[in-house]
Amino acid sequence: MGKDYSDSDDKGNNHIQGVMDGAPAYQVESMMYVVPDPEISESQKLTEQLAEPITEQENGMEEVGDKTLADYLALPEDRRVEMIDGVFYDMAAPTIVHQDIAGDIFVKFKNFVAKNGGSCKPYISPIDVQLDRDDKTMVQPDVIVMCNRDQITKARIVGAPDMVIEVLSPSSRYMDTVRKLKKYRNAGVKEYWVVFPEEQKVLVYNFGENSDLKSGKDVVGSVPAEYTFEDKVPVGIWNNQCQVDFTEIAKEINLAL
Repeated sequence: MGKDYSDSDDKGNNHIQGVMDGAPAYQVESMMYVVPDPEISESQKLTEQLAEPITEQENGMEEVGDKTLADYLALPEDRRVEMIDGVFYDMAAPTIVHQDIAGDIFVKFKNFVAKNGGSCKPYISPIDVQLDRDDKTMVQPDVIVMCNRDQITKARIVGAPDMVIEVLSPSSRYMDTVRKLKKYRNAGVKEYWVVFPEEQKVLVYNFGENSDLKSGKDVVGSVPAEYTFEDKVPVGIWNNQCQVDFTEIAKEINLAL
């Protein structure tokens, strides 16, 4: 979502731990994310990351902060953040390409619902999602689909959307592909798309009813399908009746470059 997840201490020093010599890296909330070997496919790489158990060190880094829903609601209107497990993460303005991709997907979903009816409603960011139904997490996914109208309130979405789509930027790569992936799965999201604009790839996770959503292991439903911007990507929650033609999106974003 074009977010900046960097962190620094009171002296302005970046918190860096465990960086591999010579490897490019992104700064992520008190730990460094090392960019993996580009020859490994995105689906293989992310499936391995999803299957890895959370270490004690990572658990301490990621688990809990002291921010609450009251702190979130008290923020000034011109400051955009996400709150995950009690920690605030500032959100940078998205790029034009990012907005083109998210907007095109949203319009496709909107048109599909208008034509076919049903209870589902798509939304595009900014929109608050109280993902865990608690006072410690509030996220703003790029595009969501809600099929349970009882979860839609005037202020926010309460609980997990049926479908979430995140469009990556360099600063959001770790958050969207690892941490929020696990958060979405554990919360009960049924389908999760991760769109890679630079690589022109789309990973689709279908967390079916047979998946153990609380497990950190590689289980049925957690291995993603991988598509490119030359494909039509089917929407699982609508039984593949809706498809997003990424060749059309690719043409539009190429015009914007």
